[in-house]
Amino acid sequence: MKNHIKELREAQNLTQDDLAKLVETSRQTIISLEKGKYNPSIILAYRISKVFNKIIEEVFCFE
Repeated sequence: MKNHIKELREAQNLTQDDLAKLVETSRQTIISLEKGKYNPSIILAYRISKVFNKIIEEVFCFE
């Protein structure tokens, strides 16, 4: 699944580790998400979207 996590994260000057801590996951999970190699649970997708003050559809591209 494609997403805009990296762009949003960098726009807020967050490291992968910072984002991982904010959404209560590992840095490795954030790396996998950014590379499109992992599809998040709905709860993780919700937490990530809230960090960026976006709706889930603005962060993740459901194709």
